[in-house]
Amino acid sequence: MATTHRIPPLGRGQKPRKRLERSHYLYIFVIVAVAAGITVGLTAPDFAVGLKPIGDGFVALIKMMIAPIIFCTIVLGVGSIAKAATVGKVGGLALGYFIIMSTFALGIGMVVGNLIHPGDTLNIQGASYDTSELKSESTTDFILGVIPTTLISSFTSGNILQVLFVALLVGFALQKMGSKGAPILDAIRQIQALVFRVLAMIMWVAPVGAFGAIAAVVGATGVQALIGLGTLMIAFYITCILFIVIVLGGILMLVTRVNIFRLMKYLGREYLLIVSTSSSEVALPRLIAKMEHVGVSKPVVGITVPTGYSFNLDGTAIYLTMASLFIANAMGTPLSLGEQISLLLFMMIASKGAAGVTGAGLATLAGGLQAHRPDLVDGVGVIVGIDRFMSEARALTNFTGNAVATMLVGTWTHQIDRDQVREVLAGRRPFDENTMSVDDHADPGERASIDRVDSDGVDAATPAAAETPVPAAAKS
Repeated sequence: MATTHRIPPLGRGQKPRKRLERSHYLYIFVIVAVAAGITVGLTAPDFAVGLKPIGDGFVALIKMMIAPIIFCTIVLGVGSIAKAATVGKVGGLALGYFIIMSTFALGIGMVVGNLIHPGDTLNIQGASYDTSELKSESTTDFILGVIPTTLISSFTSGNILQVLFVALLVGFALQKMGSKGAPILDAIRQIQALVFRVLAMIMWVAPVGAFGAIAAVVGATGVQALIGLGTLMIAFYITCILFIVIVLGGILMLVTRVNIFRLMKYLGREYLLIVSTSSSEVALPRLIAKMEHVGVSKPVVGITVPTGYSFNLDGTAIYLTMASLFIANAMGTPLSLGEQISLLLFMMIASKGAAGVTGAGLATLAGGLQAHRPDLVDGVGVIVGIDRFMSEARALTNFTGNAVATMLVGTWTHQIDRDQVREVLAGRRPFDENTMSVDDHADPGERASIDRVDSDGVDAATPAAAETPVPAAAKS
């Protein structure tokens, strides 16, 4: 016979002790690992450089999960909508917003670059950069590149836009199937739950990956290597901070009445992941789950977040403009206003599809310069040393921009639960790190199907679970 242990009553004025969740220890380990990586990089640089494969391995594990997560999220979001016009409205609003904000970010980078004149004190006319692996891509090539060779190849090509394209086709097809498509949606919903569980397991390797990545970059670069290029790096960080707080924060408050700092606090663990890997892509699966948990509908999250990772790269836009001006000045060939506008328009197109992968910004910069101003591409080699550090600001800005965009599109389309937003951001409805909250907005039928694949038993955070055993069938 099972025995039930009751929690003793609290005395007057005595607050219940908050038990530290297992996931909290994970992120404490990540912070310790980052500090240890910096120490090793400074004290034993040669050894630290050899740790780079550890960080690369962790990022590869995360990237392995991107395609199935995006596919499941979009198919469930699109396939569950009764009217295809709703998808078009969400997608149209999102793309319109992305284009406006990317253009605005490019303009901000151009203004700051012209104010501080980065690179004026340097002379790098003898610099070189290997462009043998770069290729110029026309607009036609870009559009045709969205179409995969086969439906299956989209999952292995590493091209997020191809996965997005296939997922939209499958989602619309399931829409047309009506009730016949319900079993397929149910199966995909269970696969999504499984994928998020696998992701939660992978996250326990994060401290090891963060240690290897940070140690390698500090060991390869060193402290002295940053001094000469400090002006560009500091100016870029300040610009990104101001863009997030003033521009994104202002729009978010105006439209949704949500404080940007409360949203950033809610996404704090994702920021820590991004800083340790310099890639916003590692946080994409968690952003999808957290945006659903905060109260934005599945269709809006499923369309806005993956699309934003290819089209809403505010941090990359700021970086491309400032880095281009820096290289032009340092190479002794400053750009005229007309040349700046022409180059930046080209960069706006070139940046689309460059997902938040470490080094994608540098590759986009080199590719864009080679296609538009080949005489400047050798200057890219000079900023390779600090690109890893600037990549962190790029990734953080891109990530924040996509989180804000999801909140905005949800508000504009009236597909956001404002009560849930208030409760979650106030900390009264915490995010479930074990399940990744994939069932937060599921209806009772959907929740039951998810529970069938959930073998963890009763949620320990449920008050009733502390006193009375609950049958598995009664889980909610």
